[in-house]
Amino acid sequence: MTEKLFETALGLSTPWYVAGVEFDEEARRLTIRIDFTVGSRFAVAGVEGEHRVHDTVSKRYRHLNFFQYECELEVRVPRVKLPDGAVRQVEVPWAGKLSGFTLLFEALVLLLCQQMPFRGVARLVNLSPYQAQAICRVYVDLAVAQADYCEVRHLAIDETSQARGHDYVTLAADAERRAVIFVSEGRDAQAIAALAENLTAHGGDPKAIEGTSIDMSPAFIKGVSEHLPNAQITFDKFHVVAHASAAIDKTRRIEQKGDPSLKGLRWKLLKDRRDLSVEHRAELDALLAQLTIKRTARAWQYREQLREILDRKQINVVRTLLRQWCTNVLRSKVEPMKEVAHLIRNHLEGIVAWAQTRQTNGFLEAINGLFQAAKRKARGYGRFSTIRTVIFLLAGKLDFSKLNPHVAVRPI
Repeated sequence: MTEKLFETALGLSTPWYVAGVEFDEEARRLTIRIDFTVGSRFAVAGVEGEHRVHDTVSKRYRHLNFFQYECELEVRVPRVKLPDGAVRQVEVPWAGKLSGFTLLFEALVLLLCQQMPFRGVARLVNLSPYQAQAICRVYVDLAVAQADYCEVRHLAIDETSQARGHDYVTLAADAERRAVIFVSEGRDAQAIAALAENLTAHGGDPKAIEGTSIDMSPAFIKGVSEHLPNAQITFDKFHVVAHASAAIDKTRRIEQKGDPSLKGLRWKLLKDRRDLSVEHRAELDALLAQLTIKRTARAWQYREQLREILDRKQINVVRTLLRQWCTNVLRSKVEPMKEVAHLIRNHLEGIVAWAQTRQTNGFLEAINGLFQAAKRKARGYGRFSTIRTVIFLLAGKLDFSKLNPHVAVRPI
């Protein structure tokens, strides 16, 4: 009766059956012994027909817990003799992609690792952190290898910090699906070259890429121009406004050396005025009332004008207004904002393209935030392979169900 119950729970079918169940209370482990019917024949992938058993090997597979107890399957796995005389081990239907685990157990680990650090998952399921990482890495590598990029037409490209200092990785995402498709070390033109090669390897065509959203990194601009030759470069509004916000803060820091009243105004200047409390809005308005004598107030006004220009959708109007904005700023005495004006002049057409494409990599900034939060929880990642695995787990929208039927398909 007990064996039949476990056969049903495990979903076993002929010729497999439960030969026995052992419970070790001291070790807190349940072991289920699985065997096959004498005289059974088995198929082998890539070889026609079913073949007689030559011999067997004993294998153990970690399975989902039985209540609070660890559960292992101890299986007599057959090896069959093929017509050419070769001996091959049969692939049992519950075996996972990593040796020693069932598909159900690996599905659980994948689900947990998308929400928790590897170390936390390892403690929860009584594995080593390396084993939890290894399961995820195998699934990510297999799923990425099967990915098809033939329909990718628009890319968002950004970088994120790998560790403290200046170690970066480059992320590229399908802008339409908002899914990461490529992760590479570095943030130079070579990373874009590797991206182009990766597209080709997965059925895509670098020449078919119609648009990219990037920051104003010279290396990215060079890489896209050389390796994605037909892609229209877009510098999205949020990157441009971020440069203007940095110029406001730089102006405030310079001016507050001779004007202590500007201390404590940093976040009031950088946040959207509509998001400020009534009290903080009043403080900001008091500063703006001194527009003629406070360069920080003028810097804030220039940023808001820039926002209004970039909200427009008429390309020629945006181009004209941006040129006039640059002229006005360069005639002012707000030195940090002049740097933004030069930046806009040097990248004018890419910024104007925003009015037409509205293509953004803002969602990549959000993904970067998720990765950085995961990195903090894990207290850092030492290897690029681990970083790549984590990013694809968080934002790759990979279809693991093709590898493991017990993994639910995540919504696109």
